[in-house]
Amino acid sequence: MQYRTEHDSLGEHKVPADAYYGVQTLRALENFDISGIPISRFERMIQALAEVKKASCLANMELDLLPEAVGEAIVQACRDVRSGMLDAQFVVDVVQGGAGTSVNMNANEVICNRALELMGHAKGEYGIIHPLNHVNLSQSTNDVYPTAFRIALVRYIDDLVQAIRTLRVGLDAKGGEFSRVIKMGRTQLQDAVPITLGAEFSAWGVTVGEDVQRLEEMRLLLCEVNMGATAVGTGINSVVGYADLVVERLADITGLPLRRAENLIEATSDAGAYVMLSGMLKRIAVKLSKICNDLRLLSSGPFTGLHEINLPPVQPGSSIMPGKVNPVIPELVNQVAYQVVGNDMTVTMAAESGQLQLNVFLPIIAFNLFQGLEMLSRAVLTLRSRCIDGITANPERCLALVKGSLGVVTALAPAIGYEDAAMLVKKAQESGRDVCSLVREAGYENAEEICALLDPEQMLAPRARSAKA
Repeated sequence: MQYRTEHDSLGEHKVPADAYYGVQTLRALENFDISGIPISRFERMIQALAEVKKASCLANMELDLLPEAVGEAIVQACRDVRSGMLDAQFVVDVVQGGAGTSVNMNANEVICNRALELMGHAKGEYGIIHPLNHVNLSQSTNDVYPTAFRIALVRYIDDLVQAIRTLRVGLDAKGGEFSRVIKMGRTQLQDAVPITLGAEFSAWGVTVGEDVQRLEEMRLLLCEVNMGATAVGTGINSVVGYADLVVERLADITGLPLRRAENLIEATSDAGAYVMLSGMLKRIAVKLSKICNDLRLLSSGPFTGLHEINLPPVQPGSSIMPGKVNPVIPELVNQVAYQVVGNDMTVTMAAESGQLQLNVFLPIIAFNLFQGLEMLSRAVLTLRSRCIDGITANPERCLALVKGSLGVVTALAPAIGYEDAAMLVKKAQESGRDVCSLVREAGYENAEEICALLDPEQMLAPRARSAKA
């Protein structure tokens, strides 16, 4: 392998000659072999870094801080990075010390060496274009990394929002399909009162749909960035007007409603928005996991369980039990939910542990939020396409369970009183007789009207005021 020699404040180091990254990236490779996941795994972060660098370059050029030829080469290099053609050069581990400095330097070096190449120079000729003096001009890791992080989060949020909308469409469709399937509702895993299977699915649609608005609110919050803050929020090493200009250019490039934080010192040190987003992801995960628990219960058996619905068979379920099919898609989503809930604890502790003017733990926050957003988006789409769409109902089984349940006696309470209704339930349990025969035996003068109240279809909505037994 051919090498070139580069140096930094710690001394010289050999870098692979064909690498677009440089010495500081190489040191990060040596120091942070932790997760085995390079930052390029989260391509939206790389795209966002390129956009931040391009916006900064354009602002510096407008402020006459960069030579035109150098600036144009950097802008083109940023376009190349944004396109994904240099993703393989972003090699630093996503988990690292230094508050994201290694990621920022990785971007600076790749953009610098690509710009040098575009100008007809060899990689490493930093006397012409320098990673720090030119590509990182008017910037600090402490405003570049969190700004790129927020832009990437917004786009991952957009993916999740689209996935949730898709899931709701599927749940609503099943709500309509099963609208006439009467079944027993259950509370505390015990018989309650009748509902329809369609109402159950429609309720799930509502609960997941609620989170779209919350995510869109988070999206707007994350569009407030600290670009222009440089090291601690004072804007040191930038010039008057740069902060507003760079955010304006960045908004143009990204197409996002970005705005500069009102207080750049606060925005540089605070991680509250990430805690809110993490909590939002936990909320979504918990809801999805609950729905999947319900799906597994409702499809349980098939011969010894509830068996009210059938989940689509997607793979054989056992290496020893022939013909067994397991609810693997709901199980998958359950496990994703557990991961997201665990990630939330990591984000919480990392946000709390930041000191003074900077939270140095943004890399682990980024890793957990990126992972959670990606996994949730994929899990939601998988749940819709590999499970929800293929669910079928067992109407006869559902109705048989309703007719065999004493929960329908609840409908008699307004007519005969709670205590009499409870007494009927107890007698029915002890004798094995049906409730209506016990009502007649009890001698109620309006016994037939009372028995009519036991029709499950009459229990699916509030009764009319005139309907009295």
